Amino acid sequence: MIKEKIGKYRWTICALLFFATTVNYLDRQVLSLLKPSLEDKFGWSNSDYADIAAIFQFTYAISMLFAGRLIDKLGTKKGFAWAITIWSIGAVMHALAIPIGEGITTALGWIGIITLPVSVLGFMVGRAILAFGESGNFPGAIKATAEYFPKKERSFATGIFNSGANVGAILAPLTVPWIAENWGWEAAFIIIGGIGFLWLFFWLFYYEKPEEQKRLSATELAYINSDDIEENITETKEKVSWGKLLGYKQTWAFAFGKFMTDGVWWFFLFWLPAYLKDQYAITGTGIMLPLAVLYSLTMFGSIGGGWFPMYFIKKGFKPYDGRMKAMLMIAFIPLVVLAAQWLGGISYWFPVILIGIGASAHQAWSANIFTTVSDMFPKKATASVVGIGGMAGGLGGVLVTKVGGALFDHYKALGHIETGYTIMFAFCAVAYLIAWSVMKSLVPKYKPITDL
Repeated sequence: MIKEKIGKYRWTICALLFFATTVNYLDRQVLSLLKPSLEDKFGWSNSDYADIAAIFQFTYAISMLFAGRLIDKLGTKKGFAWAITIWSIGAVMHALAIPIGEGITTALGWIGIITLPVSVLGFMVGRAILAFGESGNFPGAIKATAEYFPKKERSFATGIFNSGANVGAILAPLTVPWIAENWGWEAAFIIIGGIGFLWLFFWLFYYEKPEEQKRLSATELAYINSDDIEENITETKEKVSWGKLLGYKQTWAFAFGKFMTDGVWWFFLFWLPAYLKDQYAITGTGIMLPLAVLYSLTMFGSIGGGWFPMYFIKKGFKPYDGRMKAMLMIAFIPLVVLAAQWLGGISYWFPVILIGIGASAHQAWSANIFTTVSDMFPKKATASVVGIGGMAGGLGGVLVTKVGGALFDHYKALGHIETGYTIMFAFCAVAYLIAWSVMKSLVPKYKPITDL
């Protein structure tokens, strides 16, 4: 009855963020699913593929820093609209990778610069534009969540919209291999990339700032702003510099947590199709079922992880303290990935399930680490801090991808590529406990920023 009186429009906004995140992950995963066939077609090594994946992560990392600032400046509605428009264009451009690569090679050839292979260059351009646009998704979504939800609901709302990453990861292997097999690899990029333009219409129609939202009742608006009233927080439009934000341990805690753990998720997204091919000779539409099962498991982590801190908050913990307690318990779960290679000799379903559990734990972790920002910082700085952390996470992803590519090529040449995967899975298993320990040492107790 209470929720009926309060109103539910904020959950419509959450649904929009969920679908945007779904499209975001659909677009970024197309390449990894086509990697086994594209590497045969274009003669890529694992290091070539790592270069293509790394340019996405590097561009994403740098762009995240500015995306947060731009969204704080433009506002959530305009900033998000620009983001999805750019990333959808970048996604479609992958279909033109060969002519783009040929054009760049010809242009650079005139001035005597030796370039990478044509296909690698072309895909790197598409990945860079995709990354530039996609960098706006999470700063925008976290800012929208901070605008439309009180603190006690933010981790749950974040868990819901963040589960769009899982839905995108599930839908991609169920659609992309089939599209590529029946209509060609170019069609996979064009069809999946075009979905973002459909979402854009609904976003422009339904989203406004809460204070300007005519569909929002006065009661629900008061409920959304209840934290600010209780804590006597007054928001101003004064710009907060990066230098000032970097002066807070809270910023560094979030950034380090993202640096250590984002690369794990990137690895699960970008390398698992290659893993199934390298170790189990599973390719094409054969990867559809195991990857769909694996990523389906992540739904439990994303939504359950968002709900989990509520258990401690209801027991009287401050939001940050309850979240960190939940995150410690979550950080132990990825240790099951250590057994993936050991049990893989029995059946490939063992590593699929164990990696799925580890990926599920990542999504539970992700729902909470994002929300620590809105726990600590006022709304005007939320997107900027998320951008700083996103940059750190992207750089961590570049490191994981480049190291992975080098390890796989090295051990493949020795005839023991499984050793490369064993090393990478070991890192994925322990990264969260390392991240939590450093975060806790930097910010031992709940300490919101009140002087911005």
